[in-house]
Amino acid sequence: MLPHSNPEPEALFIGRLWRPGIGPALILLRGERVVDITSRAVPTMRDLLETDDLPCYLRAATGEDLGPLADVLAADGVRLLPPCDLQAVKASGVTFAQSMVERVIEEQAAGNADRAEAIRARVKAAIGDSLSGIEPGSERAMEVKRVLQDEGLWSPYLEVGIGPDAEVFTKCQPMAAVGWGAEVGLHPISTWNNPEPEIVLAVSSRGRIVGATLGNDVNLRDVEGRSALLLGKAKDNNASCAIGPFLRVFDDGYGMADVESAELTLRVEGEDGFILDGHSSMTQISRRPADIVAQTIGRHHQYPDGFMLFLGTLFAPVQDRDAPGQGFTHKMGDVVTISEPRLGELRNTVRLSTECPEWRFGTGALMRNLAARGLL
Repeated sequence: MLPHSNPEPEALFIGRLWRPGIGPALILLRGERVVDITSRAVPTMRDLLETDDLPCYLRAATGEDLGPLADVLAADGVRLLPPCDLQAVKASGVTFAQSMVERVIEEQAAGNADRAEAIRARVKAAIGDSLSGIEPGSERAMEVKRVLQDEGLWSPYLEVGIGPDAEVFTKCQPMAAVGWGAEVGLHPISTWNNPEPEIVLAVSSRGRIVGATLGNDVNLRDVEGRSALLLGKAKDNNASCAIGPFLRVFDDGYGMADVESAELTLRVEGEDGFILDGHSSMTQISRRPADIVAQTIGRHHQYPDGFMLFLGTLFAPVQDRDAPGQGFTHKMGDVVTISEPRLGELRNTVRLSTECPEWRFGTGALMRNLAARGLL
């Protein structure tokens, strides 16, 4: 199955492609054809996204026509890379009230899936619908905080979920994400984990949001549930961050209003015949994406190469896969497909991080490759 079928001929999709014997290339989709637009002027995705009028640049761009997308991806050694390179990869957590409750349950269960169902009932009995439509940092939010503290249910997850400050963390290092079709990794110590279907924004060094794509913010529920201080171990492992398939550039036909109304679907297909269908509606997000961007970049923190920002997810799986009350967890070989009609489809296969290809091509390797090609 192809990662993309473009029903909007004028839409601007860009990405990165590994070309055997050459290295990473910047590509532009023209209809169903792939054009390599790598040049000395824009050797990296970072440079391309810094362009002042990116839609105008792309519409006038010239390059090598590599052929139809299906033929390009069928060639030996060719693979789609994530549509980012030198950018920091950041993620915002607990941005949806429903998934925020699941984070509290993980913490209360201390990472033990066997205890989750009983705690889920207790937490929901105390919270009810009090989080529905709540504005983080508002007086109403602070009143909910007081009630939950009195019930002994306050949590760092609720602090960043309904408090004034967003949670923004580093998902992985620049160049460490994987793209469409790659294996996505779980740390071997985890036995309770799940995919997280999210929209990912591309933000320039000046804080300008220039486009959007899809991402899988792989989550180790047991590791993070043991302690919020284990977030880095739960989130950042070999191949644990998938982004793609392509970046859709903001223009007159697509922008933040479309991101905020996006409907993401998720399907997990196991080798054991298990199927999990999920959904995440951006209309239910508790914080406006632009506000999360503003909390990430500014006078307090600069990103000279820009950054990619995961926006969080509504999806929190409770469907039992094995024993009753234990909910969902991955098994090796699961195929995870995240899709959105205007952004395409991100598909990856689940393995252990120790079994996925090791990350070897970092920033230094990219610079040496581009220099050898005469692009620097």
